[in-house]
Amino acid sequence: MTTPGPAPASEDLLRRLAPQVLGALVRRYGHFDAAEDAVQEALLAAARQWPEEGRPANPRGWLIRVASRRLTDQLRSEDARRRREETAAALTPRDEFVAPPPGEGRAPAEDDTLALLFLCCRAELPPAGRIALTLRAVGGLTTAEIARALLVPEATMAQRISRAKRRIKASGAPFGIRPDGTDGTDGTDGTDGTDGTGPEPAEDHAARLADVLHVLYLIFNEGYTATSGSDLQRADLAAEAIRLTRAVHAQLPADGEVAGLLALMLLTDARRAARTTPDGDLIPLAEQDRTRWDRAAVTEGVALVSDALTHAPLGPYQLRAAIAAVHDEAASDEDTDWTEILALYEVLIRLVPGPVERLGHAVAVAMVHGPRRALALLADLDEDERLAGHHRLEAVRAHLLEMAGERAAARAAYAKAAGLTLSVPERRYLRFRAARLAE
Repeated sequence: MTTPGPAPASEDLLRRLAPQVLGALVRRYGHFDAAEDAVQEALLAAARQWPEEGRPANPRGWLIRVASRRLTDQLRSEDARRRREETAAALTPRDEFVAPPPGEGRAPAEDDTLALLFLCCRAELPPAGRIALTLRAVGGLTTAEIARALLVPEATMAQRISRAKRRIKASGAPFGIRPDGTDGTDGTDGTDGTDGTGPEPAEDHAARLADVLHVLYLIFNEGYTATSGSDLQRADLAAEAIRLTRAVHAQLPADGEVAGLLALMLLTDARRAARTTPDGDLIPLAEQDRTRWDRAAVTEGVALVSDALTHAPLGPYQLRAAIAAVHDEAASDEDTDWTEILALYEVLIRLVPGPVERLGHAVAVAMVHGPRRALALLADLDEDERLAGHHRLEAVRAHLLEMAGERAAARAAYAKAAGLTLSVPERRYLRFRAARLAE
């Protein structure tokens, strides 16, 4: 049964459902790579059929049913060249993780998307491959978007994703998660996620959880500030990152970094309504109407990070959340405690001396000690190939030059930053700042 009228196939809806459908197929059939191809075919079919025939009453069930047909057809075709017994085995659901038949409306006992998230972050994969594959399969990001998020060339990212898919296929990893945030490879079923000889090492579990959190962080960032396109934000992507992080937090409520990441997302997303004009133009933090911020999200985020900082070992996500909390608790931009923010950044860059963290630290230095000292810090970032030529580096440089009174240099830096970004709202804003300095 479909909804009345020719309801369009919403791109946002399809993007949101894609990882859920992929998770359902992998849970039932395995065959990660083939399942992904089948899901893509189902999404294309939806994009063609739904605008003409109407959107199904159960879009997720429709996609699972169509993708299952594509996958079983593909498996039968491949297995026709092998023994008939292999066909039957390939189409039999795994006993330990039984899923509902394709198309049924009821949800599985476990969150397929969350299980897919942990599957993609298995220890057999190199860290870079885990993150890239998960952003592709769970986040629904394109290879180009992932490359921009991780500051690497697109061709390199495509190779990482392909290699990771092959490793997942070869590993024969089980699909599903348990209350401790693992996928069941704890030795109780004779496997350990590596060679089947015992429990998964604690360091491997910690590394996998770190990758899961990093992926969720990147998905949220792409949703909060899209790296390309006509819209500044992709609210559905940010909401999905928050939903999945809540699910991980429910599995691991005592983990300080999980709580810190959830707090960071809530404190950041709380500003979403005030970030753009009705026409979609960017409004910088200093100029936002803070009465439009989501105070319930701020309250929840502050409570989460405050508790984590009190009871858990200090980590980067807790520090980032604490910085966001200082911003959100200030009644106005002038009331922002930049001295506290700088102190938090000093600790953060000792834990994570990455280029993005150092760029944020430079802004805090400018607000406390003046733009000249901060501009000197940017000279070091110019040598970092991960950020050199990135529009954010040039945008911060322009802002600092403007603070220092160097209008011509600031105008040139704003114009350069505008030429580097693929985000239309950011480009408009940067060009506006450059034009204002030219007046």
